[in-house]
Amino acid sequence: MPGTGCGPDSCEETVTLLRDDGGFGSLPFRLTRNAMIDYSEYRLGNGLRVVANRDRLSSLAAVNMLYCVGARNEEPHRTGFAHLFEHLMFRGTKLVPDFDLPVQVACGENNAFTNNDYTDYYMTLPKDNIETALWLESDRMTGLDITPKKLEAEKSVVIEEYKQRYLNQPYGEQWLLLRALAYEVHPYRWPTIGAMPDHIREATLADVTAFYRRYYVPSNAVLAVSGDIEPERVFALAERWFGQLERVPAPADTFPAEPEQAQARRLEVARDVPATQVTVALHMGGRRSPEYYCCDVMTDLLAGGTSARLYRELVKRRHLFSAVNAYITGDIDPGLFILTGQLMPGVSAAEGERALWDELERLCGEPVGGEELQKVRNKFEANMLYGEMNVMNKALNLAYYAMLGDLPLVNSELEAYRGVDAGEIMETARRLFRREASATLVIYGSNGK
Repeated sequence: MPGTGCGPDSCEETVTLLRDDGGFGSLPFRLTRNAMIDYSEYRLGNGLRVVANRDRLSSLAAVNMLYCVGARNEEPHRTGFAHLFEHLMFRGTKLVPDFDLPVQVACGENNAFTNNDYTDYYMTLPKDNIETALWLESDRMTGLDITPKKLEAEKSVVIEEYKQRYLNQPYGEQWLLLRALAYEVHPYRWPTIGAMPDHIREATLADVTAFYRRYYVPSNAVLAVSGDIEPERVFALAERWFGQLERVPAPADTFPAEPEQAQARRLEVARDVPATQVTVALHMGGRRSPEYYCCDVMTDLLAGGTSARLYRELVKRRHLFSAVNAYITGDIDPGLFILTGQLMPGVSAAEGERALWDELERLCGEPVGGEELQKVRNKFEANMLYGEMNVMNKALNLAYYAMLGDLPLVNSELEAYRGVDAGEIMETARRLFRREASATLVIYGSNGK
């Protein structure tokens, strides 16, 4: 783990930084060598974690600010706040009323996303303009100008997004229905956009301001920078732009553990969709769980392209589905392993459901062939290595693994995927793929039952 001892690929060093008052000060940081992504770490006095990667091949710099707040941090009667703030954070401060204007002047691009576990803001711009990004991020970390007018405007935008993505989109309700079916007590039971529009519609200025002051603090954030900039300079600039911000303790949120499911759950609804869709969800370990990698590999065995099992067997050979997929949610806390597909006309939901379970049970009872497994391993390796060529991906990954509390994992996770073998797949499948632990959602469409 970061900050514990000194291994063969890392050591504790001291650098000297120029302070804002013109003097000099020393600070310790950790330098990781001989890794796929070289990185250095530093923590400011107010708790902000800073990770720097020097990429000598890029003329751009990527600045990634991750806040450890997502949908799981919300109250059950006030959901959708994390996503609402993804919008509000671009609404400007008293100092910078138009956030996008200085980004454009600096020849940069920026965006953000929210999920169940965290909210991420990212920006790329020429490396010589990196201070513009740090200035803007430090300003909106504590100086966001939340007015009643701005709040009402963004509430309207989010509510309209809710309607477009979930209510007016074919199969858009899937996640609203499936999460509520699969979870009973954990906050993963509602989607990132919120459980219902009324939670956003009824949010008060006091509610929103309290959320901002609780979660948008240095101690609850990770700043990651990738570009052709020395780590010492990144840390010095972080001190300059964030060091003066007040230290506020990071929120100590706890989340109720989802009880083990002992009885199968099922929901069937009829909607105006072109084809009946069958979805089976099963509980699995969280992002830090050893079984995470095995489950990820299994979804690629099932649905990693047109040569994978689900397409080859259920679409091409048996003609049961027109489209089929398998994936994991990838949540930090225990998440879901999901199979889903749209049925061909004339195929019953029961027949499609049986076919999906046939493929799950095949993983439980038959060892995966070496060539098939190696093909999946090669795909993971190619995707990881390709992703590391981009400074934005590097900054995002560094911030993410720092949030997980295991930054070295950014360079060792590939070995975890390589280590998944046929025996582990069969053992994990037998443990997880139990009908009594499943949640099945059937959305009947125009091709009927």
